[in-house]
Amino acid sequence: MRVLARVGVGPLCSAARAVIPCFWRGKYFSSGREPAENQVTPMLRHLVYKIKATGPITVAEYMKEVLTNPAKLLGIWFISEWMATGKNAAFQLVELGPGRGTLSGDILRVFSQLGSVLKNCDISIHLVEKTPQGWREVFIDIDPQASDKLRFVLAPCVTPAEVFIRSDETRDHVEVCPEAGVIIQELSQRIALTGGAALIADYGHDGTKTDTFRGFCGHKLHDVLIAPGTADLTADVDFSYLRRMAEGKVASLGPIKQQTFLKNMGIDVRLKVLADKSDEPSRQQLLQGYDMLMNPKKMGERFHFFALLPHQRLHGGSHPMNACQSKPSPSPVAGFGELAWR
Repeated sequence: MRVLARVGVGPLCSAARAVIPCFWRGKYFSSGREPAENQVTPMLRHLVYKIKATGPITVAEYMKEVLTNPAKLLGIWFISEWMATGKNAAFQLVELGPGRGTLSGDILRVFSQLGSVLKNCDISIHLVEKTPQGWREVFIDIDPQASDKLRFVLAPCVTPAEVFIRSDETRDHVEVCPEAGVIIQELSQRIALTGGAALIADYGHDGTKTDTFRGFCGHKLHDVLIAPGTADLTADVDFSYLRRMAEGKVASLGPIKQQTFLKNMGIDVRLKVLADKSDEPSRQQLLQGYDMLMNPKKMGERFHFFALLPHQRLHGGSHPMNACQSKPSPSPVAGFGELAWR
């Protein structure tokens, strides 16, 4: 699942585009660390041409371009066909009319990254900042001082992303994700009508954080505007927004920290059982894995769990009862309450 529906900012209206020359240039702020040299990637060239032709783009559009660029999609297609034909150990990738072989090189790089390509659900965000003129969305433009560099700019006028900002919002920088809202609304409707449950786990917060948009390359933080296409882009989930998007159709639990969720699920008991049956090297590997999952400085307090359930799940069920039956007491939801051994 990559995108169930698309909601959000499209191309700028003609009136807004007409004022770009005199307004976009006045609002500039850096993306962070300034490297000594900016790597000009094929994706950067593509983005520069796109922005020159159509004007500044939203952060959401930037993420879509970088995370779902043609080379990555073509790489997935080739792997899909390889799997469908029996996963032969040897195969040939042939590009007719390759020029300098840039596309084939990009596809081969995708092969080495395929694990993350297949498991990630790329949902893009819009960045909105509070200004003296009101809320303004953050766009990405070409740096006028260097034609091969990108920069952040503020929109000169209101954009559709701003409708997702609450009237009582106290933060001055907000990341909104309309696509996530659409997915949650779809899940909530299905769960309310047919039952079931949804468990969502990700880096996130409960409406408290501001700037979480970041890039990673080689497991290290990477400037999001430098060498686009070479790094993974991500942002934390705002679980308070997901809760609002459920619109009361279903019950929501969490978010709770991964450390708490896994402890409630009995990870300590599971670790002891596995460790007692393991040799010393395997035992050390188990302990390292446990530390990664539970250590507050690693994933223990950074990863969170959030659940959507039918309302009746928390109120003893909805099956009809006769006069001799008592109302069943709801059982605790695993992970969101302390595990009870019976």
